[in-house]
Amino acid sequence: MIIKELLKPIDMSFADFMLPNRKKVCKEYYIHLVHVSKADGEIGTKEREFLHKEGRKFGLTDPEIDNLIENEKDHQYTPPYSLTGKFNHLYNIAEMVLADDVVSAQEKKMITRFAIEAGFDDKAVPVLVDHLLEGIEAGKDEEVLLKEFRRDHLFK
Repeated sequence: MIIKELLKPIDMSFADFMLPNRKKVCKEYYIHLVHVSKADGEIGTKEREFLHKEGRKFGLTDPEIDNLIENEKDHQYTPPYSLTGKFNHLYNIAEMVLADDVVSAQEKKMITRFAIEAGFDDKAVPVLVDHLLEGIEAGKDEEVLLKEFRRDHLFK
């Protein structure tokens, strides 16, 4: 009976996960990556590989990642407070969108929704989404894209 209890799946939120150094980390954006990977109705091989790579950063095992991919349901999005944090979430979502080299209308709609929910101005959102997708495709890193966005679009 005790062994059965130990082997029972544990219901745990992402807030409960910690890195190996015991540092608690917000992994909400990872859940969003899972949702984005499902946006076009199919999780491709490259998308699944990207989810596994990102999940391992948090100390998750491949079976745990597969379980999250298959069972994660929609939940309320709580964006970070800082511009840098918000940009980081959107950058990671854009990376997931581009993982299979195809940007579906549904994926673009999802990243747009997250940008709006993160508090970006409605007029800036299409520019931001295009800036992220084009920048990542061009091989630019997150810091460069954020700096460019601040310089060229944020205060216009």
